[in-house]
Formats: sequence, structure tokens, C-alpha cells
Amino acid sequence: METFGETTTPAALPVAELHLHIEGTLQPELIFELAERNGLELPYTDIDELRTKYQFTDLQSFLDLYYDNMAVLRTEQDFADMTRAYLKRAADGGVRHVEVMMDPQAHVQRGIALETCVNGVASALSTSVEEFGVSTLLIAAFLRDLPEDDALEVLEQLLAMNAPIAGIGLDSAEVGNPPSKFERLFRRAKEAGLHRIAHAGEEGPASYISDSLDLLDVERIDHGIRCMEDETLVKRLVAEQVPLTVCPLSNVRLRAVNTLADHPLPAMLAAGLNVSVNSDDPAYFGGYVDENFRELIAVHELTVGDRALLAANSIRSSFLEDDRKEKLLAEVHRWEIAAE
Repeated sequence: METFGETTTPAALPVAELHLHIEGTLQPELIFELAERNGLELPYTDIDELRTKYQFTDLQSFLDLYYDNMAVLRTEQDFADMTRAYLKRAADGGVRHVEVMMDPQAHVQRGIALETCVNGVASALSTSVEEFGVSTLLIAAFLRDLPEDDALEVLEQLLAMNAPIAGIGLDSAEVGNPPSKFERLFRRAKEAGLHRIAHAGEEGPASYISDSLDLLDVERIDHGIRCMEDETLVKRLVAEQVPLTVCPLSNVRLRAVNTLADHPLPAMLAAGLNVSVNSDDPAYFGGYVDENFRELIAVHELTVGDRALLAANSIRSSFLEDDRKEKLLAEVHRWEIAAE
């Protein structure tokens, strides 16, 4: 694995992954391994039967399976093993920095101590540079289909335990759960000096993007594809260069768009929007970041320049310190020269 100071051009496009749910990296093989380790009986007889469940009709159908499979995560070692498996695969695909979202409420609700899930994930992230050449930040994402008071309670617990989180996010079922439900949560996070991001404009309307910016004071929008339905909003996002962390294969698998050919990413790029390519929940949606790029190239014929711009956008839109950003942007530049 290359070190940060080396100048060798990486074989894969160097990117930052900004929209990644660590629980969504739980591969079927690891689900069965952890179930056996923890003495749990799964409702599936084998991996093939489990894979038949991965045909989703909408976001909720995915979330049902996503939360069911979390049951195998019981110990710090389980969380660490899941995180380390993702980091290895991501590094192989060109990811040089990742801002990992985890869902603490989903684990606390099923009786797992907050310290167990946080410490397990954080332990793997703490050695990610040495092991995989990938820098990391951890983001606590809150479930928008639960009450705000629940989220506030968990946030206060995270702050009290000095959890190594860089920011908070807002995820899960978007429709019917507007940003306005979480104004106090995001105000508290800002007071605590945390970065703020939110899912908006995936299944929910374009107005959820505006509300996330105006009511929650977020610095980055996860998904955001439905901004294209509002010309005024697009102009604002372009003018302010608000980062939009787009997840093409996820959008197709969850029927937010019908096919990859219908995906608005090329139009978003052409409009001057600050978009990046991310994997979301790669174990469920059939693609890590490099696989998202591969399929986009096949369908939309992204040029070398397009790919370099998307990679540069991901790095600039991260919460990294400036000197690390500059090093990664230099890697992208070297990659672009070598690829042309």
C-alpha cells in the first residue's frame, strides 16, 4: 500500500467517499460468520437465500432487511471486523479518505451499549492509515423516523463519553420526516463544534434540500438528486457550491431512478453542481465506489476529465484538513495525466 508521501500514481482513481453507512457494508458472508460467532440463528438457511432478499422496491423495503441483518453485530470485535473489511475493499478501489456514517440509535434500540458500537468502529478507523492508507472520520447519523428527543439523548451521551465523532448526519426513511423535525438536534451539534450533513432529496422533495440548508444549517447534502426538479434551487446550489454526495447504484436499486441511463448525474455535472460519487450501502446495492464509476463510465461514457472532477469534488467537499486535501488533489492530478 502506498504511503501518503509517495508520488506513484495509483492504479485506481483516488477519491474520498463521503456517503457511506458502515452497517451497509455488512456482506452476506460476514453476516453468517458473525451469526455463528455469536450463537445466533438466522432466518435464512444459506447465503444464496439471503441474497434473494436483495430485490428492493423502495427505500423502506431495503431498510427492513438492513435493520434485520444488524442483529449479528453484538460485540466491539464484530463492529471492528465489519469496518476493517470495508476499509480493505475501499482501499483496493481507490478510496483514500472516507467519512463513515454509523447509526448508533439502531444499535442502542436493540440493547447494544453505545460504547460497544462506537468503540468497535472507532478502533478499526484508528489504524486505517497504517493498515490501508485510508484516512477516516466518523459521523453519527440519526434516524429521522424516530423522535428528535431520542436523537438528542443519544447525542448528549456521545458528547459525554467524548466519542471520536467529527459530525452528525440524518438518514433513514425520508418521506414524511422533514428536516424541520430536527432543528434542535442540529443546533446542539453546531454548538458542540460538530460538522452537519443530512440526507435530502432522495425520495423526499427538493424542498427538503432547501430546508436542510436553511433550518439545519448543514454543510453537505447526501443524495440531493431531486434538486433537478427545482431550477431556483439548482442555481442556489451551484452558486454556493453545496456538496451533493450522489449514490448512483443505490438510486437505481431503491427505484429513486428507473435505470442508470436515467440517472441525473451527467446533467448535474453539466449544470455546475458540486457532485461526487459514493456507494451508500455497497453490500446491498451491488457496488463500491469503483464499481459505481465503472458502471457510470459504461452507461454515460464519463471522460477522464469528468472522473477527475468528480474525484476532486469529493476531496474538496470532505471535512479533511487543508494539507491532506492538497495531497489528495495532487494524486488526482497525477492520475488524470496518466489516464489521458
